[in-house]
Amino acid sequence: MEHVVTRPTAPFTLRSGLLEVHQVPVWEDNLVWILVDPATKTAAAVDGPEAGPVLAYLEARGLTLTTIFNTHTHADHVGINTDLADRGLLANMRVVGAAKARDAVPGITEAVDEGDTVTFGPVTAKVMLTEGHINGHVSYVFEDVVFCGDTLFAGGCGYLFDGPPAKMHDSLTRLSQLAPETRVCCAHEYTQDNLRFAWSVEPENETLARRIKDVWARRGKGECVVPSTVADELATNPFLRHHSAPIRGRVAEAYPERDLSSAAEVFAATRQLKNDKAYKSITDQDLPLA
Repeated sequence: MEHVVTRPTAPFTLRSGLLEVHQVPVWEDNLVWILVDPATKTAAAVDGPEAGPVLAYLEARGLTLTTIFNTHTHADHVGINTDLADRGLLANMRVVGAAKARDAVPGITEAVDEGDTVTFGPVTAKVMLTEGHINGHVSYVFEDVVFCGDTLFAGGCGYLFDGPPAKMHDSLTRLSQLAPETRVCCAHEYTQDNLRFAWSVEPENETLARRIKDVWARRGKGECVVPSTVADELATNPFLRHHSAPIRGRVAEAYPERDLSSAAEVFAATRQLKNDKAYKSITDQDLPLA
């Protein structure tokens, strides 16, 4: 299966420079994030559907996988755990996952919840319970990088399999309150589809227009446009922009019977509008690409 990304994001460091962050595209659109401690040549993978590409990437660079951070328990996120187990490699691995979903995290050794901290190498991260996509979803904040799984995407957010909408809205709100420069390392490259929907509800947004033009140019060269930043998302992601009059107006037009008196209700209606998929009819000719 050919991945949508042919030119992965280049490795970068946390603000402190103490850990590196690498990206490994897996399957069709999954993004496996690798934390690397250059002092010890050890690595931690954040989620993943399988282990093979990750192990090959690390072997080529003389790195050893010691840790798995799982954000949630969908198969394309804990598949790496199962694959490692099948290879006889999981038993000695440190596996960090949500306490609320511990029975569904293969090989879990460290159960975490809202407000907990976890350490990899010399860096301690904060754990956030970011439910809404699925119960027991957690995100990990390492300095100026957040690994947020399928909660916050570049330009969008995850499906609400467990919900309810108010829970996802709360999770997104708390993620949006991270420092603006925080890099958003989500688990899929869905950015073009997400921004196509964003344009359908807020074509007045000039920052969004600029982002679309940049993203289409980069994706046209096979580049990955993840990570974004919290600042990028606040400016252009419709699921963080419940205050936008154009977005409120368009969801009200789509659902005149809905109560849109609260931010959570605007979010719920916006998410439903994306689920309805009418925006799929928007072609590239309708976008601000000139």
